[in-house]
Amino acid sequence: MRSRLQGIIPPLATPFLADGSIDYAAHRAEVAYLIEKAGVHGLAVTGSTGEGYAVTSEEFRSVVAATVEEAAGRVPVIAGVIANSTAMAVERGRLVAGLPIAALQVTPVHYLFRPDDEEMVRYFGDVAERTGLPVIIYNVVPWSYLSADLVARVMRECDGVIGVKQSAKDLKTLADLMLLAGEGKAGKDPVVFSAVDALLYPSFMLGAHGTISAIAAAAPAECVALWNAVRDGNHAEALRLHQWLLRLWNAIDAPNLPANVKTALRLQGHPGAGLPRPPMARSSPGQIESIRRALAGESETAHG
Repeated sequence: MRSRLQGIIPPLATPFLADGSIDYAAHRAEVAYLIEKAGVHGLAVTGSTGEGYAVTSEEFRSVVAATVEEAAGRVPVIAGVIANSTAMAVERGRLVAGLPIAALQVTPVHYLFRPDDEEMVRYFGDVAERTGLPVIIYNVVPWSYLSADLVARVMRECDGVIGVKQSAKDLKTLADLMLLAGEGKAGKDPVVFSAVDALLYPSFMLGAHGTISAIAAAAPAECVALWNAVRDGNHAEALRLHQWLLRLWNAIDAPNLPANVKTALRLQGHPGAGLPRPPMARSSPGQIESIRRALAGESETAHG
């Protein structure tokens, strides 16, 4: 499945019910929609957009298992691991090690204290080795951030680390990663995914192997169309899609991003919207209106 890790891989929002439980029927329906209607190239679950930090270990395994079962081998599935220690990350990875998943998407530890570079290398290497699963670095935590050189070192020195999801609105680090990968300095033909949501168009032009990003969960069909337009050299269409996606990103980018992604899904009639898990706030009336306008292609300034 690793060779198929490219293109648009939405990180699904986990649909919670009013009582806080997971709506598995809605989740499965969204998986089917993404594959059959939106034409995505893969699926990621229990990441940041999926509120993976807020699910129990049992729920983590159940969501991954339901996704794999519904996908039925049609696209690869990536499981997100957000943990604060090697032991916690390994425990989660082992829970899904028997499932046919393509990789784990693993953040650095996200509590206050950042491991030094030696421990960072050891952390990702240990998770890959002790779970027996390929690992994609999720480079997103501001106070536990990996430079391009450190990402390349982890991928070079840790056999099971196969790539990186570059986030944090940092297109410069993405460009550096593509340069290192292109020069073979990172080794092993690594995959580099962009989670620079506002700039997927230039990300794809730089050679990113695809995206695993909240905007792809909120507007999967449009992101697939953007990917195809860039690959086909249709830059007029790519620019149009970029501008539409940028308006939507500007409307959903907030501390309650997962809630806003769910609002965007709900406004588009997607089956897998659901509610955020407390204490995350639901979208405010102003956010709902901004998202509605963005989906309609309306400029906020036109209504000022």
